[in-house]
Amino acid sequence: MRTRNALIYALVPALALCGQEERRIKKTVDGKEPITQTLPLLKDPPPAIASETGALVFHVSALSSKGLLSQQVRDALKNLFNENHGAQILKLRAFVAGSGDLRRVQTLVSEIFTEHKLNLPVLSTIQAGALPAEGVQVVIESIAAEKKTVNPNGLAFFSGQQAKDARASLTQLQNAVSGAGVDPKAVLRVTCFLSSLDEVATARELTGATFPGAAANFVQLQRLAVQPLAECEAVGRPDRTPAQPVSFVNPTGLTRNPNYSQIAMVNAPKIVFSGTQMAFGSQPADLRLAFDRLGKALEPMGVGFHDVFWSGVYPLTGPVGEQVRALRFDYYDRQRPPASTFLTFEGLPSLDATVAVEVIAAQ
Repeated sequence: MRTRNALIYALVPALALCGQEERRIKKTVDGKEPITQTLPLLKDPPPAIASETGALVFHVSALSSKGLLSQQVRDALKNLFNENHGAQILKLRAFVAGSGDLRRVQTLVSEIFTEHKLNLPVLSTIQAGALPAEGVQVVIESIAAEKKTVNPNGLAFFSGQQAKDARASLTQLQNAVSGAGVDPKAVLRVTCFLSSLDEVATARELTGATFPGAAANFVQLQRLAVQPLAECEAVGRPDRTPAQPVSFVNPTGLTRNPNYSQIAMVNAPKIVFSGTQMAFGSQPADLRLAFDRLGKALEPMGVGFHDVFWSGVYPLTGPVGEQVRALRFDYYDRQRPPASTFLTFEGLPSLDATVAVEVIAAQ
């Protein structure tokens, strides 16, 4: 019996080695080890993209309080896919509130558009103070291209109309719309930036009554506002075709400022949207690097700063904003200052960033 047990114990290691060898052989094919599968790296959104002016449509995602930031970004994108009915989404501008990681927005945009086998849009992500519903962490604006002409006379881009309250800002915006020859019903999108969400109900009611066809968005700039402020910007469809591919209008009754135009009327065949370029630091050299990168993003599209007709500047502090004001006309055309929204926000996707800049240019 002892002899038989000893034989069994001796055979166990040999059998184990045979099993290992058999498993090793099964794992090989033609003498080659199988290739380790890895997930492909996600693509970054393009720095700029061009599209026909006449085909552009504008939407704002529905607000959702379900889940955390990732779930809400997915819900917002799903809603925008439905709203656009197959139109190619070219540009997304996301406003994020709360403590979620803003970098998740770009990751999810890349994942979801890749899953749907869609070209990535340019992307701007800005951290706001709050959004107008409990638990809502993100709202996303989209610009997409239809397969048919929907803007036969081009588009009008309205600078943010700054005032102490939403009512005054929207009254100024109404004057701008009238001065541009745009029917209030042909205003396509209105975005109101507010120092306090106490103004949301008034802003929403007035926007709906004044611009009934517009996709509307309401965003609190910062959690702790220094002073009362409301600034509403818009995009609309002119009644008549502008005489020039791009013309700037400053109607009577609105503030005239040499640093920006109130309205940019655009009938160029195509326009170019950039994503945001961030500056890391507050010195002039740091800010210039952001503008230089922005210029390089525009170059492959065949446009430059002299073609810019709208500018969005999102500093995180007042002093940085003043630095940008001091140097921006080293890049923009001072004789044809672009329409502009220039406001201080809560944060940006990088903790080291001090300001982000994006533009729209005529091609």
